[in-house]
Amino acid sequence: MNQLGKSDLYISPVAFGCMSLGENQKANTDMLLKAADHGINFFDTADLYQKGLNEAYVGEALKPIRKQVVIATKAGNQWRADGSGWDWNPSKDYILKCAEQSLKRLKTDYIDLYQLHGGTIDDPIDETIEAFEQLKQQGKIRWYGISSIRPNVIREYIRRSNIVSVMMQYSLLDHRPEEAVLDLLGEHQISVISRGAIAQGLLTGKAAASYLQYTESEVARAAKAVAGIAGEIGVSSVDIALRYVLSHPAVATAALGIRTPAQLDEAIEAGKTAWGLTEIQRQRLRGSVRDFHYELHR
Repeated sequence: MNQLGKSDLYISPVAFGCMSLGENQKANTDMLLKAADHGINFFDTADLYQKGLNEAYVGEALKPIRKQVVIATKAGNQWRADGSGWDWNPSKDYILKCAEQSLKRLKTDYIDLYQLHGGTIDDPIDETIEAFEQLKQQGKIRWYGISSIRPNVIREYIRRSNIVSVMMQYSLLDHRPEEAVLDLLGEHQISVISRGAIAQGLLTGKAAASYLQYTESEVARAAKAVAGIAGEIGVSSVDIALRYVLSHPAVATAALGIRTPAQLDEAIEAGKTAWGLTEIQRQRLRGSVRDFHYELHR
């Protein structure tokens, strides 16, 4: 288990990303409980997913083992009345209201980690922080963090708030966080919750396709490097893709979007791995892709 920032939360190195769950409550419950039985104790959802149903599925499934698991959810995206999409709303009143609704759907009286689901530099950041601090003082949340890939936003929350985590996209094919934020977060004892570590499966066996700034052939080269090291060690490509992310000391866990029992089995197996990449192996992987940096929100 890894400590999440300066909090008293200890979480599994592989997390269950609940966004991909379907709408069969029994199937969801079976997978979530199996994950917990096999050492995955961190479950990440959001009020945005399935318009709140995702939280309800997670809450119902984990209710019998609530004290044994760490539940994270997010707020800040407000569905339009006509259901056509959502708008960004980081206001204090809205976050406080969302927290109450999430607590009901999750069937719990506290949220372990409450996260701002996005953010811009033009937000009323101090007001947003006030909402999280108030919820913490009331005992409705234990800790809070943000979900963001924007360096300028991340720096402001480091400076102004008591966040313990930042969720961000991070993988071999999206190593932008390495330039601007990973070391900075590590210095402030704020943990990274990575998402997208397997790059939509492109690093772990899915047919090569263009991804972000990389061409199909560049993606294939990265996947070949991952498979090469996996073959040498005798583990899966999923293992290697996750270990690349987890080998940075700022990263506490890698959240995998899990929808099927087969994906869960892969996540469980990867979570059993106690070894890390050597620096040489890490450099081999990093050398398989050209540099990629943030262009906006720096």
